[in-house]
Amino acid sequence: MNISENLLFFIWQNRLLSSLNLVGMQGEQIRVIHPGMLNTNAGPDFTEANLLIGNTRWAGNIEIHVKSSDWVMHRHQQNPAYDTVILHVVYEHDQIILNSSGNAIPTLILKGLFDEALIGRYNELLISNRKFPCSAQIKEIDSFTIRSFLSRLVVERLELKSNEVLAKLADTKGDWNETFYYFLARNFGFKVNAPAFELLAGSLSHQILAKHADNQQQMEALLFGQAGFLSLQTNNGYPGDLLGEYDFLKHKYALKPIEVSVWKFLRMRPMNFPTIRIAQLAALLFNTKFLFSKVMETNDLKQLAKLFELLPVNSYWTTHYHFRKETKEMRIQLGTRSIENIMINTACVFLFSYGKFTDNYALVERSLNFLEQIHQESNSLLTPYTEAGVLIDSAFMSQAVLQLNKFYCSQKKCLNCGIGVKILRR
Repeated sequence: MNISENLLFFIWQNRLLSSLNLVGMQGEQIRVIHPGMLNTNAGPDFTEANLLIGNTRWAGNIEIHVKSSDWVMHRHQQNPAYDTVILHVVYEHDQIILNSSGNAIPTLILKGLFDEALIGRYNELLISNRKFPCSAQIKEIDSFTIRSFLSRLVVERLELKSNEVLAKLADTKGDWNETFYYFLARNFGFKVNAPAFELLAGSLSHQILAKHADNQQQMEALLFGQAGFLSLQTNNGYPGDLLGEYDFLKHKYALKPIEVSVWKFLRMRPMNFPTIRIAQLAALLFNTKFLFSKVMETNDLKQLAKLFELLPVNSYWTTHYHFRKETKEMRIQLGTRSIENIMINTACVFLFSYGKFTDNYALVERSLNFLEQIHQESNSLLTPYTEAGVLIDSAFMSQAVLQLNKFYCSQKKCLNCGIGVKILRR
């Protein structure tokens, strides 16, 4: 029967042994006072363990292997860090292991000391061909366990995104407005064009846009020009007006536009075209001065949503989805789902990040409360979980499940998952 070191780590860490009266390879009595802390860095697997071996109290490190001979295979005998190992824990013993002084390292054999059915349950999760490993078992787990673990994952997800925000903040030398603008622009790419919007924001600073915050046409000219969409325009009508403005501003600020080829239009609805999204972004930045501050100050979700509603998008885009390409009249305002997407992925992330950065935990709490009030997302990654019986009733829960899928289920890290652990220990 196949068994992994990770499962042995799990068994040791959670003290799933069937007896407290342990006996080592040389007949010595072993009592585990503390199993130690799992070490995720180089060196022995568990640090700061506390054991009673015979009549002697030991403090030090634990090394765990499937077979004793793995010690030699991993060349631990050549690494002084392993001289601190006070107990070698193995599933099978096939070789006596000596320390650098030539003395045998006390060895504990785990085989027969725990419920072997645990191996089968774990392997079943690992070899599962289902959409996620425990889709057949998760309905047997109580909802409190599931929701408790998912609540932790929301914070874990926001922590990761916050780290990304703070890294960008360092790049902007502590400019929160610039950092917020960068992530907001990326959000307007709605995944497909997010990389292109990042390039656009990187080529055109918020400081330059802020200088023209009272002139919507100049803001549009800067954004469309830097996006590369004005490179082929003629001096006619609205596109020509933008080109005239951009030519002047381009030289004034020594701007270099990005390649227009980075934008994606294929298999997209016209209202999701990057040209429409850029027009909406320009209208938003023009309509709401000091947008970052407004988002931080707004403590009501409906009021927050209003910042993104009824934007003064240029009427040219009601009948155009691209320059010089007309269409029947269409809606050019951000839809409800798009606004919720921006609130989830930009507003709530920045409330959390800024709250932690300034030690204002009311903002952190607000970000979580907003997520609980926003509708759950619609995503193909979420469907298998709802089909398996997981209740996803808010953005709080959909964000948690997306974190679960990306960092646990897809990597089959069931031993690190509160739900997986519950299934294994049943």
